[in-house]
Amino acid sequence: MGRVVHFEIHVEDMERAKKFYGEVFGWSFEDWSDYAGMPYFGAVTGDEGQLGINGALIKRQGPSPEPNQSVNGFVCTLGVDDYDATEKIILENDGVVALPKYALPGMAWQGYYLDTEGNIIGIHQADENAK
Repeated sequence: MGRVVHFEIHVEDMERAKKFYGEVFGWSFEDWSDYAGMPYFGAVTGDEGQLGINGALIKRQGPSPEPNQSVNGFVCTLGVDDYDATEKIILENDGVVALPKYALPGMAWQGYYLDTEGNIIGIHQADENAK
């Protein structure tokens, strides 16, 4: 079975991306650049006992995605406790709405955003009353 165990977010501006993900989701970062041989920061996304995985920010090796370009890779969706509060923080940190909040009836609230590097991310708040 091929379970996801790590992710990488390709970024143009490492400091800007670290600030965005740190401010919005509370991630911390560890400099693994010497090990990787390129700008590479490990992303600690939560406590070890919490469901989820850690990943990294990696220096983008080509052009940034163009506006309205189709997805060329995986989109990560992050579980949040309060959708509206998280959206507010995303927008305050220069994120942009890509697909507004919508209900997954009886399950959750979902929506998509562009981070400061032009990558699409999703947020998901479980809510059995969503409709």
